[in-house]
Amino acid sequence: MAKDFTTREQDYSKWYNELVVRADLAESSDVRGCMVIKPHGYAIWENMQSQLDKMFKQTGHSNAYFPLFIPKSYLSKEADHVEGFAKEAAVVTHYRLKNDEDGKGVVVDPEAKLEEELIVRPTSETIIWNSYRKWIQSYRDLPIKLNQWANVVRWEMRTRLFLRTAEFLWQEGHTAHATKDEAIEEAEQMLEVYAKFAEKYMAIPVVKGIKTESERFAGALETYCIEALMQDGKALQAGTSHFLGQNFAKAFDVKYASKEGKEEYVWATSWGVSTRLMGALIMTHSDDNGLVIPPKLAPIHVAIVPIYKNDEQFEAISKKAKEIKEKLEDKGFIVRFDDRDTHKPGWKFAEYEFKGVPTRIAIGPKDMEKGTVELARRDTLEKQFVPMDEVADIIPGLLDEIQENLFDRAKKFRDENTTEVDNWEDFKKAIKKGGFVSAHWDGTAETENKIKESTKATIRCIPLNNKKEDGKCVFSGNPSKERVLFAKAY
Repeated sequence: MAKDFTTREQDYSKWYNELVVRADLAESSDVRGCMVIKPHGYAIWENMQSQLDKMFKQTGHSNAYFPLFIPKSYLSKEADHVEGFAKEAAVVTHYRLKNDEDGKGVVVDPEAKLEEELIVRPTSETIIWNSYRKWIQSYRDLPIKLNQWANVVRWEMRTRLFLRTAEFLWQEGHTAHATKDEAIEEAEQMLEVYAKFAEKYMAIPVVKGIKTESERFAGALETYCIEALMQDGKALQAGTSHFLGQNFAKAFDVKYASKEGKEEYVWATSWGVSTRLMGALIMTHSDDNGLVIPPKLAPIHVAIVPIYKNDEQFEAISKKAKEIKEKLEDKGFIVRFDDRDTHKPGWKFAEYEFKGVPTRIAIGPKDMEKGTVELARRDTLEKQFVPMDEVADIIPGLLDEIQENLFDRAKKFRDENTTEVDNWEDFKKAIKKGGFVSAHWDGTAETENKIKESTKATIRCIPLNNKKEDGKCVFSGNPSKERVLFAKAY
């Protein structure tokens, strides 16, 4: 464990904050609630972005870009939507500054007031649907399946690096369809894409479900979600996909002529994930020794550290290290040969361990004599000596093993921390302990709110393919037909 590094048991929140900064992922900026994503953190996000982008294109989506600024009148066209984002909206009112009277600073020029105030993008449904109105006339123009990689601004009062910031990076998909069934199929398909990405690449097991009416996205008829469980027993919403019905089509008068020549409103979806996934990755896998990154998202797969006392030893070790590096790079892996003479090997070992590099190779003079290298894995911290000439063939299988182990470990934790309860007292105990709590709910917003007020737990989702069973609501005692998942959440 790094010196002076808070453990998860001591203070989970402090552990997370320290890890993000000390692993060089991000830092707070001088702009309140905003963050600087540093190269190591951005490299992980780039890998997420690259894989997701590939999956979006494989499912028939194209990328586009829409303005950062949205006329205030657009946001007010859909009542639920504006209510959902009004408290978080950042508003641009003027377009020019001028020197103040004493010439020592600048002030807003009162004469440069905008005719219409602009909202800094909190989400893009409104401005995109204004464009769709111009693009769609006939059934031949449908479907439209677009995605946008962008930044958004939601003026959060309580912020935390990656998990909740005033500005963050994300992707937002926006699709338009001729029929209700097509739109629902699209929303469900994208949920599957997110679930596959979370489990196969992030090594995070997720529960697929739908949100309750009170937890839905503002303006949606149905919100599908994937929910993950963090090591502190809190849930984190890792992705959402929304069936928007015809709400935005009606708000922006987006109609199309059907094959029969009838004028119909278009059906819509939107879906998105954000840099919040970085928080999910950190809190699912990392430990008291620092960051742990699943190999499929790692910016560096292998770090090679030479150990030597003189130039002759360094030259011999470097030659062998570069051979190993070349072999691994030919297999598609990112390898760093750390030949810096400014830091000792022990410091380098600690750095790569803390930054979560999945595997590390150490080569010293004795290794050269024996024809072996020391191979360390980050997930278990185990080390082994392997033949030098075979290490490039061993590592691909080891990286697959690490990826699988991280998923299995996280799934075991989630399963062991999912509790089924049937009465209020057991419910309160289970929520206090942490984890997912599976319980009956009577389906009313009133009960949902009272449970939240009493325990701070929310309904994370109604799991898809839920088993139907008769029961009684843990709070009201009223009849219930299925269980839902409760948890405290980020």
